[in-house]
Amino acid sequence: MFDALKPQPQDKILKLIQMFRDDPRPGKIDLGVGVYKDATGLTPVMRAVRTAGKRLWESETSKTYTGLAGDPAFHAALSGVILGGSVPQDRIAAVATPGGTGAIRQALELIRLASPAARVWLSDPTWPNHPSIIRYLGIPMAWYRYFDAQTRGVDAEGMLADLGQVAAGDVVLLHGCCHNPTGANLTLAEWAAVADLLVARGAVPLIDLAYQGFGDGLEADAAPVRALAARCPEVLIAASCSKTFGIYRERTGLLIGLGTSAQRGLIQENLAFLNRQNYSFPPDHGARLVTLILEDPALTAIWTQELEEIRLNMLGLRQALAQELRRLTGSERWDFIARHRGMFSVLGATGAEVERLRAERGIYMVSDSRMNIAGLNAATVPVLARAIADIVA
Repeated sequence: MFDALKPQPQDKILKLIQMFRDDPRPGKIDLGVGVYKDATGLTPVMRAVRTAGKRLWESETSKTYTGLAGDPAFHAALSGVILGGSVPQDRIAAVATPGGTGAIRQALELIRLASPAARVWLSDPTWPNHPSIIRYLGIPMAWYRYFDAQTRGVDAEGMLADLGQVAAGDVVLLHGCCHNPTGANLTLAEWAAVADLLVARGAVPLIDLAYQGFGDGLEADAAPVRALAARCPEVLIAASCSKTFGIYRERTGLLIGLGTSAQRGLIQENLAFLNRQNYSFPPDHGARLVTLILEDPALTAIWTQELEEIRLNMLGLRQALAQELRRLTGSERWDFIARHRGMFSVLGATGAEVERLRAERGIYMVSDSRMNIAGLNAATVPVLARAIADIVA
């Protein structure tokens, strides 16, 4: 049987991680892997998470299963942060999932179950796992323009033109904030135009919300999601706690399905069914930590402060890099780095230039020149700026 297996393409980011580890140079810089790092290069445990973990350790009396959908208290707590009362509770169905990727997978499984002929529309570019999972599931797929390589911003006109071709029942995958990989976000006015178009065309938004709080703040980053939830009759939201709470290892995610109050029970039943088919009961430890934090006002205050510190640190690194590049090159060409939000920006370097950055300067980024801003610190910003000024045309 195993002889019939075919070799699978190696994940580019995982390959990059291994290459970085194998590089003996002391001054190497990792801008590839998508995790937040502090000034020391550590991905820290948040103070609120540590406190919640101690509290859970002391109070937990059982390790028995949760329900197929996970703990309803987790659903309520996290969906409250995401939706903020923008929709009635009787529209909300939800299941806990193994991370944000698990939520995306379950959303796509639900789409295939409900409407096998529906196409899923993706931004060009998008997170590589999106098309990979869609192809694996055999779901029809299409692309819409998103990133303008000249302005390094959103091609809103092209996006709306392409989405004008969606059919009723098609699904449009949108990044809720901090677009991965580009870091370029729609304005609220552009989001409103997208919502109008989706409603007019009868399309369903699938929102990937992996970075709430990393862009313009916890509430501001949720504004587009809430606007779509309030306007569109059917919405899917795949949320991740990996970045927002720093619990990468706990694989904590939530899939929210919004329909009418009459549809809610059926959506919930099918979400639980899909959990059963894929992994039965979802992991609970990370969800329990998130719930403890969000149900305790003191811990919530600590967490929101920490999240804001992370956001401001990344924003400061963006501004510092843009300013240093302007100083070195005498050009405003790189100012887009300061305008982008979240962990990532696409630099605009060619594949050959990315390879030179790695080979000559020990700077690692994905081949499309996506770089993780959170991989920088005050000492490495000028090193990266000099390398870009010297190598990138």
